[in-house]
Amino acid sequence: MGRSPVDRSSSISWKPDPALDLPMYRQIEAYIRQKIATGEWSAGYRLPSQRTLAAAMGVNRSTLVTALDNLAATGMIEGRHGGGTYVSGSGWHSLAHTSLPNWSEAAQEGWYYPNLPEIQQINQAEFRPGIIRLGTGELAPELMPSAAFNEILQNLSSRTRTLNYIEPQGSLELREALALHLQTSGIQASPDSILIVSGSLQALHLISVGLLPRGSAVLLEKPSYLYSIHAFQSAGLKLNGIPMNEEGLDLEYLDRAIQTVKRVRSENGDESFPLLYTIPSFHNPTGGVMSRERREQLMSLARISGISILEDAAYQELWLEHPPPPSLKANDLEGRVLHMGTLSKAVSPGLRLGWLVGPVPVIRRLADIKMQTDYGTSSLAQEAAASWFSDGHHASHMEQLRPELRKRKAFMLTLLQQHFHDIADWTTPEGGFYIWLRFSAEPLSIRRLFHDCLEEDVLIHPGYLYDRLDAKHIRLSYAYASLDEMERGLILLAQAARRLLLNQP
Repeated sequence: MGRSPVDRSSSISWKPDPALDLPMYRQIEAYIRQKIATGEWSAGYRLPSQRTLAAAMGVNRSTLVTALDNLAATGMIEGRHGGGTYVSGSGWHSLAHTSLPNWSEAAQEGWYYPNLPEIQQINQAEFRPGIIRLGTGELAPELMPSAAFNEILQNLSSRTRTLNYIEPQGSLELREALALHLQTSGIQASPDSILIVSGSLQALHLISVGLLPRGSAVLLEKPSYLYSIHAFQSAGLKLNGIPMNEEGLDLEYLDRAIQTVKRVRSENGDESFPLLYTIPSFHNPTGGVMSRERREQLMSLARISGISILEDAAYQELWLEHPPPPSLKANDLEGRVLHMGTLSKAVSPGLRLGWLVGPVPVIRRLADIKMQTDYGTSSLAQEAAASWFSDGHHASHMEQLRPELRKRKAFMLTLLQQHFHDIADWTTPEGGFYIWLRFSAEPLSIRRLFHDCLEEDVLIHPGYLYDRLDAKHIRLSYAYASLDEMERGLILLAQAARRLLLNQP
């Protein structure tokens, strides 16, 4: 299925040299010619916008336009109806004198959905020097246990088997350590019921292609992290949003949605049951916690209706005042819940290591698919993680991390009260990373706010990434930015919001 190409933010680090005798517009022409000639910018490739290119190259827009006009005159690039400048097929052929593949067109024909434009911009902007990351859902580098992992890796250097392949479900040593660790959350799981994955995203992908027929329904909270990625949508699954209240999922609405989905599937001769995806502890993006009573009611509804549940426990251990209620998996006596955990949030995203707990037939099925895709998660990362748990590093790290997150959360809440008290309201989370801020003043374009802040080197996460119809919220994170960055970033955010409120009719 073809999709329109997206104008991407430029990652160009090259700049023309004003000290050279060659005019800067000619240097720009030569640079773009070289990109096209080597095939890096192939036929159909959409160039970044003139504004983006000029800023990246450090030149006036008029200088860039002169270069682009000259390239267009030679037929190497062309403007198209609807906007945008593209590498033209004729320009490509005039350089190569042969028929070459149109990779830009091919890149649009793959079945896997591209990221949303703002997600692409966020992914690129996060690595821009000087950017203040107010929405990033990961720990700041100074909060990660670098010293402990340096010690672990030094100890592992004498163990030659770290370079070998590991069995399909993952390192037995790690799965045994995880089985003991999961008991602290009330989950009884043998190593045979655990699959090691390369982060939660891989678990979502394996489930979407390995367990759910195309056209299956996935129920989920609205808003939800799952709306910001396309693992399920690309597999042909249909997302059905369920509203929430202060205790979690609206179960009456969920029950009606389940019955509707089951009726439609039955009419089509499909007896498969829906899957519910939920983040019950320190929800992403709202930070909410499903109450103990609501969890019990949800498990009862699941038994009556026959649905399965995918529990995302990425933030479960990141409590700041007191632990959340027991996980859904801890109360699962029927093998109805798949439990997904990760080290990416509480420890380090760079390890790319997570786990999935479920019935043995499911785990073996997904392990077989995983072997077909990557032949196993990094053996070195798995052995490091096994030592991390078995040597007691995890418990001590969490004891040190929680006070730091408490301090950051309190500081952000103080800043919000100072600078946003009259234009917004927000949640006060009990754990996790996120504050869900709602602008109460009207009107304010969150999309415009996102782009205005990005121009000020402040990166926020708009609410519409988590609910397409959301026009009021942004997700803030107190886990990544330093206290100084947090203060400067929130002041700039407040100023940008107030400018929009003043300038809009």
